[in-house]
Amino acid sequence: MIGLLGVVLAGSLLQSDAKKDLEFLRTLTLDILLQSRVAPGSTGPADWKIKNSVGFSLVTPGRRGYPAFWIRDFSMACDSGLVPTKELQNHLTLVAKCQSDVTIRRLESGGILPALSIPDHINFDGRPVYYPGTYSSGEDQGGEPWGIYPPADDHFEFVHLGWLLTQQTKSSEVLRHKVGDFTILERMECAFFSPMDEHTDGLYETLPGTRAVGFGFCDSVSFTGKVLYPSLLRWRAAKELYQLTRKEMYRKTMNAIAKNIPLVFGEQSGWLRAANGVGKQPDVWGTLLALHLGLLDKGSAAKAQKAVVKAYKAGTISLEGAIRHVPTDRDFSATSAWEKALPGKGVYQNGAYWHTPTGFLIETLMKEDKVLGRKVFADYVKHLRKGGEIPWECFNPAIGHT
Repeated sequence: MIGLLGVVLAGSLLQSDAKKDLEFLRTLTLDILLQSRVAPGSTGPADWKIKNSVGFSLVTPGRRGYPAFWIRDFSMACDSGLVPTKELQNHLTLVAKCQSDVTIRRLESGGILPALSIPDHINFDGRPVYYPGTYSSGEDQGGEPWGIYPPADDHFEFVHLGWLLTQQTKSSEVLRHKVGDFTILERMECAFFSPMDEHTDGLYETLPGTRAVGFGFCDSVSFTGKVLYPSLLRWRAAKELYQLTRKEMYRKTMNAIAKNIPLVFGEQSGWLRAANGVGKQPDVWGTLLALHLGLLDKGSAAKAQKAVVKAYKAGTISLEGAIRHVPTDRDFSATSAWEKALPGKGVYQNGAYWHTPTGFLIETLMKEDKVLGRKVFADYVKHLRKGGEIPWECFNPAIGHT
């Protein structure tokens, strides 16, 4: 997650102590990557019961607490450019091997696995878990409150991993490697369509009776209808598949998503809403990602950028360089930031602060006011330099939550 800054930090940021701070960040990222690797035959530093039997070191989301390999977290780590090519290829191939069968599978839990689904995470024994909230790879995984269908974002992150590998190797030849009956590129294309049928508007949609998590960093929050964040990831995946295949359908999907994002999720304030069913709250992370991807039209982008700057100055979205999912002045109620969430207010994904999208905030602020952008970066590194158990996944000092 820390490595996300490497994607967006502009050269104009690097003045005086900022260069030292950026080198500190790079060193910390490499150190966290090193300590997050679980060697073959090892159970990891927390002495988990299952040994790593996949044949190579697995990169977990953190040194403790997560005894599995998470696709989305690894994809974010690879955005740093600091994950070695062979390691990226090993993990991509493992995900391809764990992609579900070509037929739909109905689980005893009530969960439904569409054909060629991508796992949410993969246990150390190489067994896929397709849903959040469990380490079970059996019939009891899935079902509410974790969704009837598997999370959508992992499918698009799988595409992103394949695309990143071609960028590091400067060749698409590596995607022609076969895993089972399909090449990795074919599996990427199947994964792209697995979470949903193609809609004319291109946006990701989930219905109440067959709800799925759209984005894993909101997996304890319920959304229905069209959902912003996975729609943005779908746009990025369509762009990457178009670059790899030159198939016109991906370009058409990109155009449809870009056209409909502001129409479906935009509001007069400039924020983009998280969903148009349950969960209509302004989505700070989603708005920042949309600005980073550059898919918004000029008018919508200008409004969104002003909303972000205004909220940052008002102190409603950021603390110590970390970002809240919903602005504090736009919470759904006195007891919850979101309309429907499992954690209490201020906890985890329901109002705690995360550094996951910090790079995107810096990038947005730098376009409007470089002083503000540099301040967020300085606040972020100052927070990290506290040491101890930091970096946290998320935190909220107002209630002592980490």
